[in-house]
Parts: sequence; structure tokens; C-alpha cells
Amino acid sequence: MQTLKHYLALTIFVLLVSCNVSPKPIDYGNDGCHFCKMTIVDKLHAAEIVTQKGKVYKFDATECMINFLDEFDTSEIELYLSNNYSEPEALIDVTQATFLISKNVPSPMGAFLSAFKNREEAKKVQSEKEGTLYTWQELLTHFKD
Repeated sequence: MQTLKHYLALTIFVLLVSCNVSPKPIDYGNDGCHFCKMTIVDKLHAAEIVTQKGKVYKFDATECMINFLDEFDTSEIELYLSNNYSEPEALIDVTQATFLISKNVPSPMGAFLSAFKNREEAKKVQSEKEGTLYTWQELLTHFKD
């Protein structure tokens, strides 16, 4: 009976750990972009998708993540994340973020696209670097055009 309890406890633990739906740290300089296959080195522009089953896809730029969406069943996605330009390496929820496209802020794949945790941060950089602000939905529409 004791062995059965240990087996059940271990099984439950493994199921909980294997179904963990959360971001994974990006190993800059080692992880590769799931879309373009480049090594992820830029700590300001990387992105990540986490599926409902906990599978993580990493990208060297938000634009790679957006392009990846064309070939993926988006109903399976739980989290869309991008680096916060104002806080390198920190991942933020893109559905709540503000994006800036500015020719004065280069990004790895040439879209000049940066993500910000809030509109105020984005406006501050926009005032210094110029460019256009977007919500996540506006950005998706912009990339489809």
C-alpha cells in the first residue's frame, strides 16, 4: 500500500511539472530562433510563445514570432511574450504591451520593432527616437498589410 501511495504521488508530481504553462528563460548566445534559426543574442528584442500544454517556442525578435503565427494553430497558444525594451531580458505579455516601430531603434530582423510594458515607457522612447506606436492587435494588422 505504501508503494502505491508513493507511485501515485510521483505520478501526480510528474504530471504537474510536465504541464507547467510558464515562460522559460532564454539562454542568450545559445538558444536558436524557432522561426529563422538565428542564435538569440539581443536581450532587448527576443520573444517567446508558450502553448497551453507548456511547450515553449523562442524567437530572436518579435517579428519572427509574428511570422511564425502564420504557420501555427494560434488556438493552442497560452502566452505571447516579448522582451521589455526598457528592462533587458524581462519578458512581458504582448497582449498588454505597447510597441514602437522606429527606424532609430534597430531590431535583429530589421523591422525596427520594440516592445514596452506600458504606453508611457513607449512614448518616452518615441519622443527621443521618433516612430509609431501600436497595440498588439494593431501590430498584427500592420504586419499582415
